Amino acid sequence: MFKILSFLTAFLITLSSCAARPSENDFSDLEIAGEMELQYAQQFSVEYLADGCSLVTIVEGDRFLVVPEGQEPPMNVDADVTVLRQPTENIYLAATSVMGLFDALGALDHLSMSGTKAEGWYIENARKAMERGDIIYAGKYNAPDYEMLMEKQCSLAIESTMITHSPAVKEKLEALNIPVLVERSSYEQHPLGRTEWIKLYGLITGTEERAASLFEEQVAYLDNISKDNTGKTVAFFYISSSGSVVARKNSDYLVKMIELAGGNYVFSDLGGSDSASGSVNLEMERFYAGAKDADIIIYNSSIDGEIHTLDELLAKSHLLEDFKAVKNGDVWCTSKNLFQETTEFGQMISDMNKIFTSDTENLHFLYKLR
Repeated sequence: MFKILSFLTAFLITLSSCAARPSENDFSDLEIAGEMELQYAQQFSVEYLADGCSLVTIVEGDRFLVVPEGQEPPMNVDADVTVLRQPTENIYLAATSVMGLFDALGALDHLSMSGTKAEGWYIENARKAMERGDIIYAGKYNAPDYEMLMEKQCSLAIESTMITHSPAVKEKLEALNIPVLVERSSYEQHPLGRTEWIKLYGLITGTEERAASLFEEQVAYLDNISKDNTGKTVAFFYISSSGSVVARKNSDYLVKMIELAGGNYVFSDLGGSDSASGSVNLEMERFYAGAKDADIIIYNSSIDGEIHTLDELLAKSHLLEDFKAVKNGDVWCTSKNLFQETTEFGQMISDMNKIFTSDTENLHFLYKLR
């Protein structure tokens, strides 16, 4: 009996010594020890505090205090600051553009719930994780399964700015003590600004060094292409089931990617930045007039499914037969994973530059229609 009591006493002492001790630091007194280096991203910032915590600020959004595992947050944290304790697990991911970043970081195990069903993911590892049940469907962003989120002890919901159209959902999640991070990568002016959000998710998941390395790989793609304009004019579009053409506004990030790759978007005066949507519907007549003489066509198959031949494209509209790019055989198609591959925007720009300069070896995101 004495040995048992001695063992229990020693066990309890060990537990108490391992438990995190209350912080003696006051939030308002903590000095800033440094800041996260950001090259293109402008929609968030990170300050490293002297106690090892990190303060994340989202533009026009919330602030989050990321607290290292085994450490207690400082005292008197500001009321508008949400505390995220590491490890941040059982995340509900409703922002589709973020999945590729988690996948690249090797951090899918931090996710347990998704706002997209398995068949909606073109990212193979995400789809397989859902098919195995490692990540389960927990309802769309505007209709999450609150009971499931509570049962799974959701520690964070990552939402796109679409959640602003359903403010009651955000309020309900927060009322259930589920922190909500509304990511604003879609508001970044530079395409690699979107990719640089990988550094924020690297911080949250404890993979910060890997995040920095992956981002630098994409910067290298951009650095290694010529900054000269190729003079090539480019049409980027798809044709909807109703027969209208859906093109990109001149302020859209995909147009910026075309420009960075050395191309000239044919609709330089199309639309503006007055709405969050980067696309606009055009009547075929207007599209015909603006894109008929484009040197290169890039057909966006990310929406209505991949096509593989010129005949499939012409079946959507025989007016395309008159297009210069069709006659010259300079028609390209995006792979279906285009919009879920935020991680590889640098390589995507490199692919565009290759087709603009007739160097079409080893393309990753674009293929030619035959």
